[in-house]
Amino acid sequence: MGEKRVGDAGGRGVGPRCVAIVGPFGSGKTTLLEALLARTGAISRQGSVSAGTTLGDASPEARSHTMSVELNVAGTNYKGEEFIFIDTPGSIEFLQETDAVLDGVDMAIVVAEPDEKKIPALQVILKHLEDRGIPRIMYLNKIDRASHGVRHSLMQLQRASAVPLVLRQLPMWKDGHVTGFIDLALERAFIYHDGAPSEQIAIPSDDQAREVEARYNMLETLADHDDALMEQLLEDIAPETFQVFEDLVGEMKNGDICPVFIGSSEQGNGIRRLLKALRHEGPRVVDTCSRLGIAPEGVPLLQVLKTLHTAHGGKLSIARVLRGSVAESGVIYAKSGEVGKPAGLFTLQGEKTTKVASCEAGGLVGLAKLEPVSTGETLGVGAAPEVLLDSGLVLEPTLSKAIAVEERKDEVRLSAALAKLVEEDPSLRMTHVQSSAETLLEGQGEMHLRVALEKLQGRYGLAVKSGMPSVAYMETIRSGTNVRGRHKKQSGGHGQFGDVVIDIAPMPRGEGHSFSDTISGGVVPKQYIPSVGEGVKEALQKGPLGFPVVDVAVVLRDGSYHSVDSSDQAFRMAAILGMREGLPQCKPVLLEPICKVVVHCPSETTAKINAIISGRRGQILGFDARENWDGWDEVEAMVPESELADIIVEMRSATAGVASLKRSFDHLAELTGRAAEQVVKAKAEASA
Repeated sequence: MGEKRVGDAGGRGVGPRCVAIVGPFGSGKTTLLEALLARTGAISRQGSVSAGTTLGDASPEARSHTMSVELNVAGTNYKGEEFIFIDTPGSIEFLQETDAVLDGVDMAIVVAEPDEKKIPALQVILKHLEDRGIPRIMYLNKIDRASHGVRHSLMQLQRASAVPLVLRQLPMWKDGHVTGFIDLALERAFIYHDGAPSEQIAIPSDDQAREVEARYNMLETLADHDDALMEQLLEDIAPETFQVFEDLVGEMKNGDICPVFIGSSEQGNGIRRLLKALRHEGPRVVDTCSRLGIAPEGVPLLQVLKTLHTAHGGKLSIARVLRGSVAESGVIYAKSGEVGKPAGLFTLQGEKTTKVASCEAGGLVGLAKLEPVSTGETLGVGAAPEVLLDSGLVLEPTLSKAIAVEERKDEVRLSAALAKLVEEDPSLRMTHVQSSAETLLEGQGEMHLRVALEKLQGRYGLAVKSGMPSVAYMETIRSGTNVRGRHKKQSGGHGQFGDVVIDIAPMPRGEGHSFSDTISGGVVPKQYIPSVGEGVKEALQKGPLGFPVVDVAVVLRDGSYHSVDSSDQAFRMAAILGMREGLPQCKPVLLEPICKVVVHCPSETTAKINAIISGRRGQILGFDARENWDGWDEVEAMVPESELADIIVEMRSATAGVASLKRSFDHLAELTGRAAEQVVKAKAEASA
């Protein structure tokens, strides 16, 4: 296939529009993408998610779980206008994928459905759009399955939106089926036809009263930001159609309203009307630059939205061209300086990549093998960018797994593969815990980590086993003692002799440990005292219960030496022997790590969250309204680390999948009774 230019929008020189398709899990985003591509001729027929025949979600992981686990890109042309659609995952566990693309798109289609259970997830997605000022329209999917009227559904969905949801269409029903819609802006009715454009008809008499009421409600909302329209309504003057559209478009672009269209992606209903709205009303890349504070002229700018590691082409940085153009010969700069020339430029259509010579403003392009570039970076062509766009949030992990390769020879390959996964998805984190010698893979939830492990197996051929991470238990002492440690060994030639008398005493919680001496008269020569300290430190690495010992003060009081047989090694061993004898006398007690936990959840689920925390030996510190989140709470608590391993799974189950959790180590607390006995027993069995 020969090289071609992309991004000139049929010669109009305005560039393609880039539209994110967002919405809760299962709302029909990928099906909508299929319907848009099929109605515009980009694909020959509409595929099915359940059958695994869609252009998007083509990865083995997405096919296996019948859900989006990473973004999908596809372009099309409708009536001379180019569109690039980015279909994003709906699960909160893959929210990083969605958030990373938001500053690079012109607008978003929010796919919702008339399902009250999904309102919390819808609110999470809308909040991300609202906070970034991204223009959006809502596509109310599966309208044919609505159990109540569309206006009832809209009243429910309004709880998720900070701005008014403005209904643009009314469904027309016959015998329990949606047969068409009434366009409230045009005041026209249309009948759906399978596989063909809708047919305009006169508004049925049975629907005229509904249309008048719904249109007036739409105009009233628009009038909140248009005084002239408000006066017309008060004087019962019908506004001109062009004025209505100006208000609808202007208020949508300003983020004052969210227009709502209806349809059924699976049936292909409402798709062409949605495309017309995108074509006539959607913002362009120049509007996006204005929103982001980018001047019209200057260094060509690109924003990296996603990093991919392809099987044969290596690293691919997917970037939106916001200003100017980029060619294969262009030198790319980050803010810090020159990055290099891309090894090639590519467009994406699902998993298919096509090489292109250049890409103009508005286009989405893959930059091959720019190794230093990462997701979220702003790049310049020919010079460093003068602005840095928001790189988005990096989500904190909520669930961890200890992972290891089944064959030791694969350890180096595992590290390299994990590094690539983390580069593709910054909400994954790889951590090596020195105390337990474990490699942790941390992520956003059970499915997020499952998909990552499947990628290790499928992409990189690594057989990986996983389990819950070890808890960093410690131990301390409740009382002190005085003990002698003597190391004496004679085996021909020079022997070994070290003799120490030490005091062992508890310290306040969190102090660690200390070593000092009160030696006088040279009973222990000064050169050997540091070795005594080393022996003490070594003995504290594993106490009587099998765990590192903390909050202990050791004082070297007395001792003796031999002029020939004493050595650093002998005094180190004497200290170890003394500690091993003395620590069991000091009433050792197990310590468990306690974490400070902050949970965000819908207010109606707060009681459930509190019960989950209490059921896991947690202490509720309090809860309050979540700042700038209507209808959400923030719960603070102290929870033992051992109880946090899979708590997010239970919390998500109780909150329709939307609870988020932040955790941080706070302190160590004594653990006694049966729970402590079980921990000590498990440690002993593991060490046996």
